[in-house]
Amino acid sequence: MSVDGEVRQLRTEADEPGWEVDPDDEWGVAVIATVGRQLKLRREAVGMRAGDFGKAVGYGEDLVYKIEGGKRIPRPEYLERADEVLGAGGLLAAMKEDVAKVRYPKKVRDLAQMEARAVEIGVYENSNIAGLLQTEEHMRALFGVCLPAYSDEETERMVAARMARRSVFERSPAPTLSFVQEEATLRRPTGGRMVWRRQLERLLELGELRGVSIQVMPTDVEEHFGTGGSIEVLKFSDGTAVGRSEGAFNGRPVTDPKQIRILDLRYSMIRAQALTPRESRAFIEQRLGET
Repeated sequence: MSVDGEVRQLRTEADEPGWEVDPDDEWGVAVIATVGRQLKLRREAVGMRAGDFGKAVGYGEDLVYKIEGGKRIPRPEYLERADEVLGAGGLLAAMKEDVAKVRYPKKVRDLAQMEARAVEIGVYENSNIAGLLQTEEHMRALFGVCLPAYSDEETERMVAARMARRSVFERSPAPTLSFVQEEATLRRPTGGRMVWRRQLERLLELGELRGVSIQVMPTDVEEHFGTGGSIEVLKFSDGTAVGRSEGAFNGRPVTDPKQIRILDLRYSMIRAQALTPRESRAFIEQRLGET
């Protein structure tokens, strides 16, 4: 396509890694199928062929068909450009919000929905800073050292999903949030000095929020109830709960009251062994001063 005398390269599937539709995500499949149908109906209503439309938005004809057929997730800028080209008056661009949610991995989206309903959340982490506490830079550093390596698109997708979960801190009424971080997670400068300083500062900022408690589990504790791995327990207003631990019930989420009580007991014992929130804050401040 020629624009102002320059040739624009049309985007193809090879340029869109990480934008495939997860066939196991029924809700996501339905959303993208609906978006695709709307795009196709709008295009046909103005009498524009797929190839011409593709050139107008900067995409190859084959990729246009894939998006309209619900096989590919359209980028936000694709919907914006399509809205302009097809004169949709903002109706196509408005679908960006639902499409953005589909990009989040299903298990992350499900977790975010549960966190949005929870009145109490308790998290113990022994390998990394808890996801809800991470800065964006720290997230990228963690994803950057995974093997096999994630593509840039996959990394962006996971970072966006994790960032969206942080809205739990802005809820009103606010849930009760408690975190216990293993000391080792506060000594590993993931991402380098500046990224790590910002991460420690973030912990101090969140620790000042009402209803948020951050504790540190010292490494020199002799009898440690957290050796079985990380724990997360979410409790809801109707008295139900869901929990998961790496070292219990095959690492799967559980809702059975007896199993929840086991996780709750382990987490309570871990909190009792950890430094108090005030002592933990002093520890984090000391680490920040040493970086």
